[in-house]
Amino acid sequence: MRIPTSAAALAVGGSLALAALIAPAAQAAGTVAADEQCRSLGVANLYGEFIEGDDTHTPDAEGAVAVGGNADFTGGFSVGQELTAAEVDALPGRNALVVAGKITGHNTQVMKGNGVYGSKADGAVVEAHQGKIAQGASPIDFKAEFAKLRAASTALAAVPQTAGATVQAKGTELTFTGGDATYNSFTVDAGKLQGAKDVFVKVPAGSVTVINVTGGSYDMAAAGTTGFHLWDEGRSAFLLDDKNLSAAGGAIRAKLLWNFPTATKVVKNSKAAWAGTVLAPNAAFELGSGGPVNGSVIAASLTGKGGAETHHYPFTGCLPGTPVPTPTGTPTVPPVVPSGSPSVTSSGSASPSGSPSGSPSAPTSGKPSAGGSASPSASASTGGPAAPGSVSPSAPSNEGGNLAHTGSGPVLPLAIGGAVVLAAGGGIVVAARRKAAKRA
Repeated sequence: MRIPTSAAALAVGGSLALAALIAPAAQAAGTVAADEQCRSLGVANLYGEFIEGDDTHTPDAEGAVAVGGNADFTGGFSVGQELTAAEVDALPGRNALVVAGKITGHNTQVMKGNGVYGSKADGAVVEAHQGKIAQGASPIDFKAEFAKLRAASTALAAVPQTAGATVQAKGTELTFTGGDATYNSFTVDAGKLQGAKDVFVKVPAGSVTVINVTGGSYDMAAAGTTGFHLWDEGRSAFLLDDKNLSAAGGAIRAKLLWNFPTATKVVKNSKAAWAGTVLAPNAAFELGSGGPVNGSVIAASLTGKGGAETHHYPFTGCLPGTPVPTPTGTPTVPPVVPSGSPSVTSSGSASPSGSPSGSPSAPTSGKPSAGGSASPSASASTGGPAAPGSVSPSAPSNEGGNLAHTGSGPVLPLAIGGAVVLAAGGGIVVAARRKAAKRA
């Protein structure tokens, strides 16, 4: 029986209302639906230094800085020089500097974005070059964010090492080798890691790499670790990571995460440039007096001085996590699960999900090698690492750092509302059919 035009229009209207409610919510989350199935580092992913307690640091942080306690920038400190306009806009209140407690220092410069602090020490000077500075409440709930970060750190550590992945020690060299194109998980004891003078990471460009470090503390200075070498497929060689010389144009370190779920102290050697982001939510982190972290630092507290900086290379990887709930009756988006890597169930437990594709066999000698491989001591001109301690000019910053949606947020209630609208439209259709049948 033919449906009256008015009823059909209302039913179609219900469908359009559902789409109109869901689409803006997904866009507001800043990502496509598929990305909603993975976990990011939340607000912390927007900041180069995301510290729960106190931050005592000079001279610079290229990215944004958020401090849940007090900040002592005595000696001078600059913030946010390498932030892009889009990255500034994504910050809470566009604040490139957030200090929930007291800020100390006679020369704190916020190069891009705004700054906010809880209180200011006598004589403290805080200036913004492209924004404003204000005293006020923190726009970040550090307690809540660190609760989520600790849960994420624990969950990542529970993911077993990827099938086929290896961690091999040879003398003072330690090599991580993984062949999965999507996700590579490694587990290493802190004592074994700190016994290496040179660390090598060989994974496909574009894959997410999580190195879980077990133990209560890690001291990079113990063995004098000075080199983090990342595999560059185009050069068939390892490159010593530096500001403007990094494997695959920085693609490896952008998705490299060092996870310290149980460490209460992490020390970086002042003579080393540490490649990748460090997640140590329970640790007092010591930057030392020289050598940068080419990534972000997420820690309970931070100290650094001299030439120790954090360079603006935010973590851009998609981490395995609990999928976003999908309302009944709405289309289901397949979860983004790394092929050949473990998945985390909704209960938080981990389980393997296959084996990696094309996992390379690690050499029995433990020496990093590949077809046409070069010795780790090869010069940069031949595709090998640059000389340790070399000074490199500034390079354009990595424009990563977009956050994956970490929860249903506005999507779930709006989608349910849309479903109600759709059901209402369907009800009108049924009523119209019955009325027409009685007339017949």
